[in-house]
Amino acid sequence: MPVRPAETEAELEAHLRGICFKTGPPRRIGVEIEWLVHDARNPRCPLEPARLHSAATTLRALPLSSLLTFEPGGQLELSSPPARTLTECIEAVTADLALVRPAMLAMGLGMAGHGHNPWHRPQRVLTEPRYNAMEAYFDRWGSAGRSMMCATASVQVCVDAGYEEPGPLGHGRRWLLAHLLGAVLAAAFANSPTSEGCPTGYRTTRQVVWSQLDPGRTLAPPQGPDPRTAWVAYVLDAPVLCIRTEDGPWDAPEGLTFREWIRTGVPRPPTREDLDYHLTTLFPPVRPRGHLELRMIDAQSGDAGWVVPLAVTAALFDDPEAAERAYRIVKPLAETAGSRPAPRNPLWRRAARAALTDPELHSAAVACFAAAQDALPRLGASPEVLAAVAEFTERYVARGRCPADDHLDALYAAEGDLIVGKDSQ
Repeated sequence: MPVRPAETEAELEAHLRGICFKTGPPRRIGVEIEWLVHDARNPRCPLEPARLHSAATTLRALPLSSLLTFEPGGQLELSSPPARTLTECIEAVTADLALVRPAMLAMGLGMAGHGHNPWHRPQRVLTEPRYNAMEAYFDRWGSAGRSMMCATASVQVCVDAGYEEPGPLGHGRRWLLAHLLGAVLAAAFANSPTSEGCPTGYRTTRQVVWSQLDPGRTLAPPQGPDPRTAWVAYVLDAPVLCIRTEDGPWDAPEGLTFREWIRTGVPRPPTREDLDYHLTTLFPPVRPRGHLELRMIDAQSGDAGWVVPLAVTAALFDDPEAAERAYRIVKPLAETAGSRPAPRNPLWRRAARAALTDPELHSAAVACFAAAQDALPRLGASPEVLAAVAEFTERYVARGRCPADDHLDALYAAEGDLIVGKDSQ
C-alpha cells in the first residue's frame, strides 16, 4: 500500500524518465517463460484450483535461481535473473527446469508450451484483489481479457535498453527495432492455432487475444525520435486499472487516466508506489522496464523450445553487426504496417493469421535468422544452441512454416482419419 507522500505531476514524470530506459552498453540478457499446467494423464481435463495451489507451495520450496510465479489461470512462469551472457542465462533456466519438471510430474502435473490453451476455456484460479480488479476491468472489452489472463503463455525475452547515443546499439534504434522485428518474431514462433480443440483461423491466437484488449494499455506507444518522452506520455495517459486499498475491492473510476488521477487527487492522491504499480498493468508488445521486455513470442513446445527465440533475439539485439543487419531487413516493413500501432496494424495482423506463409514476413525471417546464426558464435553460443537454431531454421523458417503448422497438420490428419474410419463402417 502507499507509503510515500503524494508527488506532483512533474516529479512523477521525472521518475518515469529515470527508470524506463537504463542506458549503457548491452551487458545483460534475461527470459521469462510461461507454461500451461495440465493433468499429466489428461490435458483436456481442467485442473482443480487446490492441485495448483498445492503445486505452488511445493515448487516455491525448491532452490531456484529464477523467480517462480503463477498467472491467474494457473500458468507457471519462470523469470530468470539477469545474466551476463546468453550461455549463462540458458544454463540457469535449464538447471531450474531440471528441478521443476520432475517435481511437477511427481504431483501428476505436466507443463505444455502453447501460446494459447488448446483444450478448454479460460478458468481463473487466483483470486487476489489484483486479478479480481483486472478481470472486472477487461470484461468491459469482452471475453478477450479472461483469455489473456487465464489461457495464454509466452516466451518474453529481456534485453538491455542500449546506449543513449545513436547507432545499432542505441536505445532509440533498439526501441524501433523491437517493434519492427516483433511481427517477424511473432510469425516465426507462432504456436497457438487452436482454442477449445478447434482451429481459430490464426497461427498465433494469443496475439489476436492481445489485440482485442483495451488499446490504452496494450497498443504500442507512438514511434518517434524520443522514445522516453513517448513512453512517459503513454503511461500517464493510460487508464488506471485499479486503485489499491487496505480493504475492499481495488476498483477505479471508469476512464480515469493516471494523469487525471494526479491532477484531481480523487479518490486519494496517487503516490510514486501507485505509479510503479500502474506500470505493471500496462501490456504493450514492447515494455521498457529499464530494459526492453519483448512480449510477442508464443510459448514453445518441448523441454528446450524456449532456447531458440531467446538465442535468436539476443543475437539480433546484442551483436552490433547483426543488429544493423536486422534493422535494415525490417525497416521496409514499417511501410506495410501503416500508421496504426502494433499489434492492431496490418503487418501484425498478417503475422497472427498467416505467419511465415506471408511472403514479406517469410523473406524478413529468413534474412534475420541468417544474421542471428552468423552472430551467435560471436556471442559464445554453445554447439547445442547453434544446432537448435539451425534445426528450427531448416524445419520452419526456410520452408515458410512455424510451430503452429505442425499442430494444424496433426489436427487435420486426425480429422481425416475419423472421416475415413466413419466411411469404412
